Amino acid sequence: MEDGAVNQNPSEAIQSLSITSASRASTSASNATTAMTLEEKFKIVRSVGEECVLEDELWNLLDKKPQPVCYDGFEPSGRMHIAQGVMKTINVNKLTSAGCKVKMWIADWFAQLNNKMGGDLKKIQTVGRYLIEIWKALGMDLEGGKVEFLWSSEEINSRADEYWPLVMDIARRNKLPRIMRCVQIMGRSEQDELTAAQILYPCMQCADIFFLKADICQLGMDQRKVNVLAREYCDDIKRKNKPIILSHHMLPGLQQGQEKMSKSDPSSSIFMEDEEAEVNVKIKKAYCPPQIVEGNPCLEYIKYVVLPWFNEFKVERSAEHGGDKIFKTFEEVVADYKSGDLHPGDLKPALSKALNKILQPVRDHFNKDANARDLLKRVKGYKVTR
Repeated sequence: MEDGAVNQNPSEAIQSLSITSASRASTSASNATTAMTLEEKFKIVRSVGEECVLEDELWNLLDKKPQPVCYDGFEPSGRMHIAQGVMKTINVNKLTSAGCKVKMWIADWFAQLNNKMGGDLKKIQTVGRYLIEIWKALGMDLEGGKVEFLWSSEEINSRADEYWPLVMDIARRNKLPRIMRCVQIMGRSEQDELTAAQILYPCMQCADIFFLKADICQLGMDQRKVNVLAREYCDDIKRKNKPIILSHHMLPGLQQGQEKMSKSDPSSSIFMEDEEAEVNVKIKKAYCPPQIVEGNPCLEYIKYVVLPWFNEFKVERSAEHGGDKIFKTFEEVVADYKSGDLHPGDLKPALSKALNKILQPVRDHFNKDANARDLLKRVKGYKVTR
């Protein structure tokens, strides 16, 4: 039988992780946001996305609405890799610093529909709580209710009369081939043998955007098709204000030719609670051809993880190999790497050191906190299913 901490309702289990009282918001943070110019806010929010649909709409939103609502959803489907952990924390903190409210949609029902954790909802919800523990340890900005964790199963059940008519209307207005084009959002392809539940999934995810009253869809590039579906739905119902799509970059796997990380392939990514030695081995084995920038995952880690986190990338090396050097921009790293002045033999140890420094607070949290440690033990024992 599971212990009390893990047997709580999902919403009860996360109450201690986010402060919902607006009166407890940081005055200094609030003042800083108020002091920002519109151009500064736009620059910060826009920097989150590799693509924005559409930039003029984003500008107008930030100009007219003091606290825009951003939505980011995720399936609790296994251990958290560094993109989901660090990149999401960076992006959420950018958005809240610019005055946005972020609704984190814990898509437990969606994970069940997509057969994650073998469709076992209790396991899925345990994974969800584990994910929140990581963001908490990393320093996601949870003060003052700027970030709100919402469990899809609870929210949909509590407002079923609002949710299901919306799903039905979206389904009614779209042909099956249009919905099939969205199955990429589940990590599927149109050629896969899909269940009826997986056909329902895109209609539900599209409905989430309106159900959560989201102004901005802040999801990965792999979710783009369903976000476009939401904008098309606005055309169908003659709704003027469309959700803005702010799609973030997808970090590739560590091996050659891996377009994205895979939770089912541990060698493809760094997991948030990987030990120092595991990180060192994975980076040492990672694809990193000398002087080749294109398709180089180690350089992507520096660009999207290390530089945004530390605002620099420090390489320590002997004098005969050029001596220590601190890079402040990715362009500087690329220039030295292309020329051969920065060799993989020096880049990789520096990358490992930086990643381990980021991950250490997470390791400490899971070592010291009994509840977090128990959650991790359970999640590691679960079989990852597609």
